[in-house]
Amino acid sequence: MGAKVFPGRYTAAVDRTDITVFVIGMRANRWWQVGRVLRVARRMPAMLRHLSSHPEAGMLGCESWLGRTTILLSYWESPEHLQRFAADRDAPHLQPWRDFMHTLLGSGSVGVWHETYQVPAGGMEAIYADMPLFGLAAATAHEPVGPGRNTARQRLGR
Repeated sequence: MGAKVFPGRYTAAVDRTDITVFVIGMRANRWWQVGRVLRVARRMPAMLRHLSSHPEAGMLGCESWLGRTTILLSYWESPEHLQRFAADRDAPHLQPWRDFMHTLLGSGSVGVWHETYQVPAGGMEAIYADMPLFGLAAATAHEPVGPGRNTARQRLGR
């Protein structure tokens, strides 16, 4: 049936100093080379299972979209948490990254990318109208829009 929709307007109540936003993706450049595409794509579920069972790793939440270009939007406690996870020999990221670099880089079959943003406190705002729990609100806290928080400018404290 789907996720519960919250009627009305909601925002994310971020009670922390900073949020690290990490966007990572994969693009099937040669989608007909299904084996190579799947070799990369099948590694992400293990990483997400690991992160959900290890909250101390610092990922607060994530959303994903699948297609020729697959995107994962995630929220982290800090860039240090993200970097620690990426370099952790016991976590399921480092070896898949090394495998990609040694076997697929330069083949043109599959592209991978990421972007990291450090967002300071007061530098983020969110609005969700008739949406299920989603994005930054799902990663932090979800609350109805109240007085003084009606506009993006107000939510940013400007």
